[in-house]
Amino acid sequence: MRATGLARGLSQSLARWRGPRAVHDPGKIVADLAAAVALGGDCLADIAVLREQPQLAGPVASDPVVSRLVTALATDAPRALKAIRAVRAAARERAWALAGDAAPGTDGPVIVDLDATIVVAHSEKEHAAPTWKKTFGFHPMTAWADHGGDGNGEPLAIALRAGNAGCNTAADHVEAAGLALAQLPRRLRGRVLIRADSGGGTHEFLAWLAGRSRPLHYSIGMTITEDM
Repeated sequence: MRATGLARGLSQSLARWRGPRAVHDPGKIVADLAAAVALGGDCLADIAVLREQPQLAGPVASDPVVSRLVTALATDAPRALKAIRAVRAAARERAWALAGDAAPGTDGPVIVDLDATIVVAHSEKEHAAPTWKKTFGFHPMTAWADHGGDGNGEPLAIALRAGNAGCNTAADHVEAAGLALAQLPRRLRGRVLIRADSGGGTHEFLAWLAGRSRPLHYSIGMTITEDM
């Protein structure tokens, strides 16, 4: 976080949501939540795994403080998301620059994979609904930078959707792809390959990909049978 400027960026961009008497910085709280998710957490209370290691994580806010910040951010979601996304993009650009020749896109295009995935919910949370896999939960559209066989995929964007959202909704593919492209370093945006399965095989999404002002490569897989 220090090397990429993520800590400083989050602190500055989320300062407007800090109360006048607040002890904990909103940027630090958001970063702690992200770290808790990376460590396997799936709910707000799992931030406790960091709170139990102050030598590593520093001071970590209590659950009520975290909850109040999430509520404040949610009431101004478009502005909060815009701020967080801008900081993430700047930090990623710095991280990839520090990686030098090992950075994605050095010896070929940056491949961005789009795909929807099921996230199961165990209670009636907001927008949770029956899914096409006969489960209950959410159906977010995700975008990942593929780092090849020697690396892990890097999440660029996740567009939240209800559990009953379709697999080939063009507007959702456009949203996820747009968010992902905005996360890539500016110097690489002309060397990007968008890749999707048959869910992305819609006229609307293909027209959006082909009509971009910046050069953009794309590959959409689709099963073709004799019946078609």
